[in-house]
Amino acid sequence: MTSPDRSPQKRPEKRLFVKTWGCQMNVYDSARMADVLAPLGYAPSDTPEGADMVILNTCHIREKASEKLFSELGRLRAAKEATGGRMVLAVAGCVAQAEGAEITARAPFVDIVLGPQSYHRLPEMVARASRAAGAVIDTDFPTEEKFDHLPEVSAPQGPIAFLTIQEGCDKFCSFCVVPYTRGAEYSRPAAAVVAEAKRLVAQGAREIALLGQNVNAYHGEGPDGRSWSLGRLLREMAGIEGLDRLRYTTSHPRDMHDDLIAAHAEIPALMPFLHLPVQSGSDRVLKLMNRGHAAADFLRIAEKLRAARADLALSSDFIAGHPGETDEDHRATLRLIEQVGFAQAFSFKYSARPGTPASGAPLQVPEAEKDRRLQEIQALLREQQVAFNRSRLGMHMDVLFTGPGRHPGQMAGRSPWLQPVHAEGGPELAGRILPCEIIATHPNSLAARIVGGARSGDPPNQEKAAA
Repeated sequence: MTSPDRSPQKRPEKRLFVKTWGCQMNVYDSARMADVLAPLGYAPSDTPEGADMVILNTCHIREKASEKLFSELGRLRAAKEATGGRMVLAVAGCVAQAEGAEITARAPFVDIVLGPQSYHRLPEMVARASRAAGAVIDTDFPTEEKFDHLPEVSAPQGPIAFLTIQEGCDKFCSFCVVPYTRGAEYSRPAAAVVAEAKRLVAQGAREIALLGQNVNAYHGEGPDGRSWSLGRLLREMAGIEGLDRLRYTTSHPRDMHDDLIAAHAEIPALMPFLHLPVQSGSDRVLKLMNRGHAAADFLRIAEKLRAARADLALSSDFIAGHPGETDEDHRATLRLIEQVGFAQAFSFKYSARPGTPASGAPLQVPEAEKDRRLQEIQALLREQQVAFNRSRLGMHMDVLFTGPGRHPGQMAGRSPWLQPVHAEGGPELAGRILPCEIIATHPNSLAARIVGGARSGDPPNQEKAAA
């Protein structure tokens, strides 16, 4: 008589599709949602068709965010019906936080609506959705710390990894919804950040980008019980064996303190590229925006950063047509762009966000005028980006190769200045940092030729890089 088989039964695999809009913090959040759901048997899917669960992780920063969401939900309704209603459809992120009631009213077939501070409770929400008559909504700001309830990062992110260290914002810029959708500033403990970074490096990461709504406002508790600045944290992380490159984004000029500026001079692993949003070159508009700094403050910071590291390049954000902006204010923005010189930048027309002070402000700028100003800003920024890329021609630089390029026999990577780089090579280059010569430049990328072997400490092959 044979004994009954008591070996653990493998949980049937379920398919999870996540679509992400917005910043790298949303990309990080999407990956962590997948980690949270993995113990329930969910495995990633490349398409929503036939998926057991679909999550739309939304961003409220850009224009027409809600319209994009409802357009996507319209398409997914048919996919959900094709599964006989079995598909669990969830809306996450900042649009969910701001417009949860509107989502369930316009799309009653949505099963779960959750804010960016609640996704650690997804398993509970999935269970509730299976027996609830209507949508499960969780857009509160939990009293418990969500990072304490998340599992360890499971899926390798590749040679470049992202790590959220700070969330929320206390700045309350007049145009921005982040304080209302992400809550007050919170910084993770330094030990937890370092431990996660070590796990990412063990999984093959060579470069880590630290993320936060105001990442340079970081003030997490250190192992010594004292508050650590971002500069202190970067110095600690620079000692992690196998971690070759560090970046951080997004920063606020008001938190660009001397200790952090000095880190750019003292930490070789800290890449010579910084995204530092200024939004406008007009002091009058900066005051209307409640930015808390003047154009001259930004210019001084740029000067100090370049004094600390001569090859440092800057990126920024610009808003065209904020309520109350005049043509002279716009010209002041163009003058600041000319004075600073940017390697790249992001620029947008002002778009009202419900509930923000600027949305109801007087002197709204006509759309046609916003279009004209944006085109002038973008033309100048494009000219500067092209010039910066051309200045790399003939330069020798280390390139971190990340994966296949767009064409056969080509590999893609990143320069120290975050430019996409492509060179001839095979998949064995993924995860390696190699010295290259720039042989051609394009408006948005660089072409390179590999000129030497691996850097000291570089894994000799892909298998070791992933070990």
